[in-house]
Amino acid sequence: MIRSSTQIIGFAAAIFVLALPCLGQGTTFAHPLDPLSKEEILQTVEILRAAGKADRNSRFSLITLHEPPKDEVLQYKEGSPFRRESFVVIYERSRNQTFEAVVDLARNALISWKQIAGVQPSFLLEDAEILQRAVRADPRFAQAMHRRGITDLENVGIGDWPGGYYGDPEERDMRFRRAVFGYHDAKSTASRPIENVDAEVDLNTEKVIRFHDGEIIPIPPVGAGPESLPSALRDAPKPLRIAQPQGQTFEIRGQEVRWQSWRFRFALNGREGLILYTVGYEDGGKVRPVLYRGTCSEMVVPYGDPSAGWFFKNAFDAGEDSMGRYASPLESQTDYPENAATFDATLASEQGDYFTIPRAIALYERDGGLGWKHYDQGHNRNESRRARELVLSWIATVGNYDYAFNWIFHQDGILEMEVGLTGYMDTKAVKSKNVSESVHSQPSPDLKYGHLVSENLVAVHHQHFFNFRLDLDVDGTNNSVLEMNTTALPAGPSNPFLNAFTMTETMFQNERQAVRQLDLAASRRWTVFNPAIKNSLGYPAGYTLLPGENSLPYAAPESWVRRRANFIDAHFWATPYDPQQLYAAGFYANQSRGEDGLARWVNAARSLENRDIVIWYTMGITHIPRPEEFPVMSVHKAGFQLVPNGFFDRNPAASLPK
Repeated sequence: MIRSSTQIIGFAAAIFVLALPCLGQGTTFAHPLDPLSKEEILQTVEILRAAGKADRNSRFSLITLHEPPKDEVLQYKEGSPFRRESFVVIYERSRNQTFEAVVDLARNALISWKQIAGVQPSFLLEDAEILQRAVRADPRFAQAMHRRGITDLENVGIGDWPGGYYGDPEERDMRFRRAVFGYHDAKSTASRPIENVDAEVDLNTEKVIRFHDGEIIPIPPVGAGPESLPSALRDAPKPLRIAQPQGQTFEIRGQEVRWQSWRFRFALNGREGLILYTVGYEDGGKVRPVLYRGTCSEMVVPYGDPSAGWFFKNAFDAGEDSMGRYASPLESQTDYPENAATFDATLASEQGDYFTIPRAIALYERDGGLGWKHYDQGHNRNESRRARELVLSWIATVGNYDYAFNWIFHQDGILEMEVGLTGYMDTKAVKSKNVSESVHSQPSPDLKYGHLVSENLVAVHHQHFFNFRLDLDVDGTNNSVLEMNTTALPAGPSNPFLNAFTMTETMFQNERQAVRQLDLAASRRWTVFNPAIKNSLGYPAGYTLLPGENSLPYAAPESWVRRRANFIDAHFWATPYDPQQLYAAGFYANQSRGEDGLARWVNAARSLENRDIVIWYTMGITHIPRPEEFPVMSVHKAGFQLVPNGFFDRNPAASLPK
């Protein structure tokens, strides 16, 4: 995914109450999980500078809420005092050193400070600026462009990609990124790829350390992206209005939302983006917990072209590039319907200031289609109900791709995650204009790793892997996890008509056993349940993960992208709760070498029986491009559901009114 420099802008004994302005609302309801305010961001920076730990040259990779211990949050009563702390990652470029700090915002004091050796924090805006300067100052840049007949160098765009790691010992301790090139002029505002030219930049010395200038490939006549939209547009359909004359059904109390028996909290931070907190369902006058914390913990997008300018395109959109700060300002009636409530998000800048993303989050009700129905033919009687859904939405624009994340709350107790992939494809300049140029029915070498989407333009095959960290608390924190597999019975006395099949449940004893793949033949799924809570039929209260579209990785197990993104080795993981284990590829994914993450953690073989359980779901989408996805892609939807299984005595949607 192409990036450019224009795209981004311990323990405290004391307890403190801080009334925070909530996102987009006038009333305040302070809570321990509220995101940091702009005042708290500035206070954090001032405390660090006053303590001599940061100065004007320090770069703040992350300033976010240091979430209180889980037990404190679960015991919190509205209006009670609570601790308030911030967590900070600081990069000192002059020393190439990374530090972590925890700041007590109540006592105005630094709690902890430590250097984290051998790591690189995520991408900084300053990195892109350095890369641009270094490449343009290197004489090889102008020479490569002149070889291709380009003299107007100001029309050459320089995109940047994460450096990754591929075993080169020179890169182990160096902070670097890679440059790729595109061209645009008055005839085409969309960037057209300049192929077989790429560079590697040491971001601390501000020098190009490698410059690759290969075979000249003609620049395609057009480029990808919204700038290539046709000038003649179709007639607009007649207006479709979404209105709620009596107002919205949901209630907003600061960062808490209440709707149709659901209660939950939300926040947006710079690393993960939208976080869903303390999800519960009101049943019989009691709010029963379901999910403590849910988020997309990591993403990786490996491309399948091994050439010099493409092999490194394996972007970790959360760990390398801090996906949350790429939240798009949402647009009414396109990104969300007109009946939505929207919320701004305030994040920290790398210089220690703050910036606000307007309308970063949208919350709205929408038609859910048919909820349930039965037509009694004998009595000519119909009973049917229309469903309603509540959607909590945000969109991250990371380079050329736009990712829409929707948490969808259903009236029957189902919680759904829907990811929509759109934007435009990363393209490669090739010699072929069309597939008829293939020789003796053999595909052109240009088409081995991608598909033509326009003349001389190939969109390269790639995959998207999302990992969702789901800290389920099903009716409490003492849970277990089991796998469900369905199989056909063999022919015999117990299956005389050859129609019998059965479902078996296997409980995982430890986390090593819970490293699992999908199995279509077994209709495999997984349930987190509370052994101590039973419904009226004797089933333990549980929630089952129902997978949707998925894929296996095509990169080899020993490849560097698989080592670094070891969470793609399995679709399902389960670990005991650990507040330090938040990100599937580890905290410092930028230029990592695979020394952290899920595959390492589960080697401890910790117990999963009657414990506080976290499940991790890896969802893969294999993208084989089509011409119909050019110049922009229609939204491709994928996701999963968490469905109640024994949690209720009967269908909670049975009580829906006509």
